[in-house]
Amino acid sequence: MPDDRKDREHQFGGAWTTRKLEVLAGYLQGYTTALKKTPFQKLYIDAFAGTGYRENRRENEEDSPQNPLFPDMAEPEPQSFLDGSARLALKIEPKFDQYIFIERSPERCAHLESLKTQFPGLANKIDIRQGDANAKIQELCATDWRSKRAVLFLDPYGMQVEWKTIEAIAKTKAIDLWLLFPLGIGVNRILTKSGDIPNSWRNRLNLLLGNEDWYDEFYKVEITPTLFGENKETLIKAKMETIGRYFNNRLKSVFIGVAEEPGVLRNSANNPLYLLCFAVGNERGKDIALRIAQHLLKEVR
Repeated sequence: MPDDRKDREHQFGGAWTTRKLEVLAGYLQGYTTALKKTPFQKLYIDAFAGTGYRENRRENEEDSPQNPLFPDMAEPEPQSFLDGSARLALKIEPKFDQYIFIERSPERCAHLESLKTQFPGLANKIDIRQGDANAKIQELCATDWRSKRAVLFLDPYGMQVEWKTIEAIAKTKAIDLWLLFPLGIGVNRILTKSGDIPNSWRNRLNLLLGNEDWYDEFYKVEITPTLFGENKETLIKAKMETIGRYFNNRLKSVFIGVAEEPGVLRNSANNPLYLLCFAVGNERGKDIALRIAQHLLKEVR
């Protein structure tokens, strides 16, 4: 007799998680195949790596201005033993030369360490780094990248990624970036209709977007005449499409190539949660990387 509880567990919140991981796995497969005969050391870097499995992690994070998760928009990832991004990457053929998993939680890092036992043939290639993702990635990007190439998966719980981290990634000219941008689950929600945004939220957006001109991009004043010969001013908040396009254009300002149409990850009510964005680090690999990524992203719209 089938286990209905497990079926429901897998379905609840699982659709958008499955889509993002299918896209990532498809790209990693194409990436390692394309670079198989090149002399570069090939790295897979996973920030916010969790435990290696898909887990109910997002609903456990605090609902705060620093990490604004909204219950009516968010859906927990399924609590089950399905492969997460770390385990999927370890299963990809051809293999990467090194796997770097970054996770802030010591407990989750302990789970990640168990991957060395589960994948004994790759144990010496697995590097677990405990700490803040922004700091660890910037530190990693500051090293010499001339003989290395990498795919970096940035899958934050909310709005933790800082623009200076994205800039550091782009400056290596060697890293292809997959990034979940918290469109509906974060940015759209702290852009209030009134335009009055608490300073702590403004600061978080400044860090995420890398500047302070976003306010003028996301809010416009509409002037309409009244019956009494006066003008009425109304503050109009940008639609989510405008917000997403703004961020994608920000990526274009630092990367050599960016997928024109990010994937849209939605919850079961069809509300956009995240944009799945892709950016290319190296000029020589730009065309094939974009071709693979854009083909995969067509399935996430």
